[in-house]
Formats: sequence, C-alpha cells, structure tokens
Amino acid sequence: MFHPTVPEEDFSLSNEKDAHASDSDENAERGNWSNKGDYLLSMVGYAVGLGNVWRFPYLTYQNGGGAFLIPYTLMLALAGLPLFFMECSLGQFASLGPISVWRILPLFQGVGITMVIISTFVAIYYNVIIAYALYYLFASFQKVLPWSDCFSWADQLCSKTRLVSDCNATLGREIIYANYSFITSNNLTCINGTMKYKPVQFPSEQYWNKVALQRSSGLDETGNIVWYLALCLLLSWMIVGAALFKGIKSSGKVVYFTALFPYVILLILLVRGATLEGALDGIEYYIGRQSNITKLMEAEVWKDAATQIFYSLSVAWGGLVALSSYNKFHNNCYSDAILVCVTNCATSVFAGFAIFSILGHMAFVSERPVSEVVDSGFDLAFVAYPEALSKLPVSPLWSFLFFFMLLLLGLDSQFATIETLTTTIQDIYPAVMKKLRIPVTLGVCILLFLLGLICVTQAGIYWVNLIDHFCAGWGILIAAVLEIIGIIYIYGGNRFIEDIEMMIGKKSRSFWLWWRMCWFFITPVLLMAILVWSLVTFSPPTYGSVLYPTWGTAVGWCMIIFCVIWIPIVAIVKIVKAEGNLCQRIVSCCRPAANWGPYLECHRGERYRHIVDPKKEKEHEIPTVSAFVYTQQ
Repeated sequence: MFHPTVPEEDFSLSNEKDAHASDSDENAERGNWSNKGDYLLSMVGYAVGLGNVWRFPYLTYQNGGGAFLIPYTLMLALAGLPLFFMECSLGQFASLGPISVWRILPLFQGVGITMVIISTFVAIYYNVIIAYALYYLFASFQKVLPWSDCFSWADQLCSKTRLVSDCNATLGREIIYANYSFITSNNLTCINGTMKYKPVQFPSEQYWNKVALQRSSGLDETGNIVWYLALCLLLSWMIVGAALFKGIKSSGKVVYFTALFPYVILLILLVRGATLEGALDGIEYYIGRQSNITKLMEAEVWKDAATQIFYSLSVAWGGLVALSSYNKFHNNCYSDAILVCVTNCATSVFAGFAIFSILGHMAFVSERPVSEVVDSGFDLAFVAYPEALSKLPVSPLWSFLFFFMLLLLGLDSQFATIETLTTTIQDIYPAVMKKLRIPVTLGVCILLFLLGLICVTQAGIYWVNLIDHFCAGWGILIAAVLEIIGIIYIYGGNRFIEDIEMMIGKKSRSFWLWWRMCWFFITPVLLMAILVWSLVTFSPPTYGSVLYPTWGTAVGWCMIIFCVIWIPIVAIVKIVKAEGNLCQRIVSCCRPAANWGPYLECHRGERYRHIVDPKKEKEHEIPTVSAFVYTQQ
C-alpha cells in the first residue's frame, strides 16, 4: 500500500487567529475549551433538557413508579453509556465534527450528514418551545396569573372545579336519578359515588390553547403568525446568537449559569412542594408505595426505559462529537462520559420529586386523584404544572421560577445543537470560519428563525408536533445503529480501543471487557430491537384528539426521508469515485481515509505516522474522498 510522507511544515491555512482559538490552546487551528469545567457543563447542559423534566417523571409514574428505575439504570449501563463514551472518544481523537469525523469510514459519511440535518430540524422547533417558555415567563409578571381563573377569553366549558351533571339521590323512600339542578332546587343530596361530572377544562388549558397558541382547528388551517410568539422566538434566537458569537469561548462561559441555575430552581420548587398538603400523595404515585414491580414483566416498560435513556443522553445527534472535538487530546473522556451520564439520570429522578410534590398538592386542592392531574410534554409544562402553581400563595414567583428553569434547560441544549452546525461548517470551510465566524453564526440563527416562523402560526403547535414525531424519532435510531456497526464491525472495535488508549493511556483487558461486550453485542442488539419496535408500532401523528391530514403525514415522511437518504447517496458517490472493480471500491471505502487520525502531528505517534496531512490535502469531506487509504502497521 502506498504511504505518503508527512510534510514537516506548519499546516495552518492562514496566519490569522480564529476567534475560537487562543494562545494557550493546544490546537491553534480549531481552538480548545478554556478549561475542563466549560466542557463538562456544556455536555451536562446538552444532555439535560426539557425531557428530563416533562417526560421522565411521567414515564416513571406510568411504568410502575420506583420499579421503573431498574430497567432505566440497566439501559443506561447497556445502551446509553457505551454510545456516549464512543461518541466522546471519536470526537476527541480526531478533533473533528460529526461529518468530517467519518474519515474513519468514508462509506458511512452520510450518517454524519443525517445527524446534522436532524439536528437542524430539531433546532428549528426546539427554539419554538423555548419561545413558549419565554412567553409564559413574561406572562408571570402580573399580580394575578392570567391562567388562574376563567377570564374574558374563556368559554362555558371553563371551570376551576369539577361540575356535577347528574347523580342519584333519595326522594322520599325511593332512589331517583336526576340532573344536578333538580337536586339542588329540591334541597336533595347526592349519594356518594353516584355523581357524574360535566366535561370541563381548567383555565390553564383554555389559556394555553386560546390565548398563548391561538390554536386553529388543525394543520389545514394555518391562520396568522401569532406576533407575540414570533417576537419571543426572535428573542430566543438573539440569546442563542449572543451566547455563540465566539463559539465555545463564549458559550463555555454562559453554561456556568444556564447549566447550574436550573438545579437551584429545582431545589427551591422541591422544598416548596414538599411543604404543601397532598405533596406526599404525589410522591407516592411517582416513586413510593404505589410502585408496581409486576410492570417489569411488560416489554413496553423496557422499551420506554431504553428510548428515554437514548434520547435523554442526546447520543447520535452529532452534538457529543462536536463538543468533544474541542477537547485536548489527552483529556480523560472516559471519566467525563460516566460523570455526565450519571448527572443526567440523577437530574431526571430529582426533577420528578419537584414535579410530583406540587401535582400532589393540586390533586389535593381540586379533590381529584393524582392520576387525573398528571401529564407529560406540553400538557405538563404549559397546562398541568402552571395550573398547580396558580393555586399557591405568591403564585407569580413560583411561575416565574418554573418557566425560567424551562428556558435555561432549553437554551443550553440549543447552544450545543447550533455549535454542532457551526462546527460542521468549520470543518468543511475552515478558512471561511476563521475570518467570518460571527457573520456565519448569525446567518445560521437568522435562517433557522425564518424557517421556524411556520411554527408560530395558529397551526404552529401541529408543526412542532409533526417535526418532533418524525425527525426526533427513529431517524436518530438509524444513525446510531449504523454508527456503532460501522465503527465496531467495519473499522474494528479493537482498533478503536487502541485509538482511545492513545488518549487515556493503556488499560487492562479486564477494563475493556465490559465495553467490548456492550459495543460488540449488547448495545447494537438493543438499538436494533428499539428501531424495529419503533417501526412496527409506528402510528400516524396526532395532537390530542386532532388527526393530521394525509398531506401532513406525507410532509412528515418527506422530512425523515430527506434526513436519511444521504446515507445511501453518499455511500454510492464514494463507491463511484473510488478506483478498481466494484469489490475493490467497496473495500477501499470501508478503510479509513488517508487523512484519518489525530489532528495534530505531535499526537500521531508510530501508528499514524503515515497520515496524509488534511490541511495540505485541503480535502473537502463531502464532495470527494481521497483515493489513498492507509493500512495499519
């Protein structure tokens, strides 16, 4: 095999310093994190998001309470952590973002493109959710919360309490069944357990639909842009742009607040919640005596645990690779991965206590079982929890704290997602990013803001739900399955382990035993099982009771096809551009590119001494692939 020699000269594209890099950086070309804290908090901020607060507690309650922590912890060890560690190591080793890092296996470079496109779709609607939180945050600056009662915007279905429609009562010696107005006009009393209630809506539910969203009847009825949501969306993009204008150098400082302060607020909400009447009932439902160990016999519970871990840790979105690519080469990515994963899962469990203690109080006040007030997703964040907070003394304060926490949780996840996109641009056009980092970052934010305007129309919530249903679903699972198969089975798991040991030092065979078991067998099998399950149980999107039109579902399918179609397209392009017969072409595309290896010459050592210098080659990863491949010595 031909081995090109490594040029000795300095290989920077220009003498101009990037805003990303400073004199103390090991990698003057791309820049590094200013310190370890910046990186760890950015990773925690990326992994800990809205799902930890609005999805995990509900899943735990639904799947057997405390018993659910058993499959959840197992899935963390078997599926979440191995993938997380793999992605952190991959990004750190090559110091490249999610597309360029596929020099490791040119045939699969489309997987990186899929990750970036899905991250782009998610960035569009995720900031809309942050805009909702901003709107409610501003709405909290009032003496009386606007969703605390049925005000002028409400209709006749709005009520703070349950309304009896009819019941059984004793009239003379007979038991009669009559409507409630007859019962009250005759001074009769309903017999316990016989009351039927009218369908009513809480003020918070009507406020969310009628005022905040101005929700239309369905996807067909787009309506107008809701101007105050559009302004909140603009503000949220301005915050993101301001935090990222110097890349990791600025965002790494902002996360000290956005990643840490939500814990302070969660603690405040938990302490406040625990002192309320009925709080214990809520916590019993969440993780206490109501736990149901027999639920563990149901496959659905294990599937929920695996999918929650998978989405919660943000693996296979490209962000972990992008953030880790700014680490110094010898950073201990192993301990980082474990620390971030454990922090993420502990946050989920902790958030559940804060949520359920206050929901327990709400159930107590409204004289309903906890099961009737619990919800997940938008309905928890913007209906059930605000309703519960409106019943507390000094309710605007608690409301402000809750929505400020949602805002911060969303923002640091959004920072990392946009950093993924700018890192990708930097890897493909380093000279452009060196000179124009601020205009490019602002350009990305403005473009995504304009694309997000469809999500702040009166049908906006249907679009948010549609993108979430399709793009954030099994597209990511496909990317994860191909990522682990490509790196472990085609590139070689043992070879990858040797790469990691170049960074963190030699480890014993027993140290790698667990990781080998997971990477070679357990994790791919689990991911395949979740993927097949997701496809088999796939259902058309709905929002509450509203069905989507056929064209809406078709748009959803087009979005996910647009995300994953790059995997076969790029593979075919690479094979066509390679040399030799078909078999030789496929084999050459399954070998690392000639410029695969540690970014800096000083880290390449004996194993990568024959690397073609990527900066001299100026090889653009997407359009072409070098015909040179290197063989391991």
